[in-house]
Amino acid sequence: MINKIWVAMLVIGIGFAAINGRMSEVNEAIFAGAKDAVTICLGLISILVFWLGLMKIAQVAGLLRALSRMMSPIVSRLFPEVPRDHPAMGYILSNMTANLFGLGNAATPMGIKAMEQLKLLNQNRTEASRSMITLLAINTASITLIPTTVISIRMSYGSVSPTEIVGTTLLATTCSTLGAILIDRYFYHRRMRRRAK
Repeated sequence: MINKIWVAMLVIGIGFAAINGRMSEVNEAIFAGAKDAVTICLGLISILVFWLGLMKIAQVAGLLRALSRMMSPIVSRLFPEVPRDHPAMGYILSNMTANLFGLGNAATPMGIKAMEQLKLLNQNRTEASRSMITLLAINTASITLIPTTVISIRMSYGSVSPTEIVGTTLLATTCSTLGAILIDRYFYHRRMRRRAK
């Protein structure tokens, strides 16, 4: 569906540009955008490699495992349907830990694996389970301690203080995560009340 929306936007935009005689500006924007994309990607690679390396050191040192253990009581309350020793719980904790450090690229495979395990727990039904919906809400909002990707972008554009957004990012993502959990719980309990009637 999203692909269709993007194609429609592209076709409509090019159509309007052609009608208004502004195709040269469209061509300039395409080449400028492509150039910026390559520049940003090359700038991001070095910084992301640094942060991913730091995460690997933290993983080998046992920091991520310790953080996962600390988060385990909270996560088991958020996902009461998932047994503590189930592989889904490990993937959920890994996903949340990676998101905590702003490593969306590292968090995505863990989130996909967690969803696969949750689907198995849901007996491969097509309807999403409570845990699957909760994971999606938390993963989308996720609390971020260090927004590595945004810091990387700010550094590649020559920001004087690229890390000054850490505090506001932590506040904003904490609010978004709490909001996601509250909305998730509200709709879950509302659905349970309707079923009880």
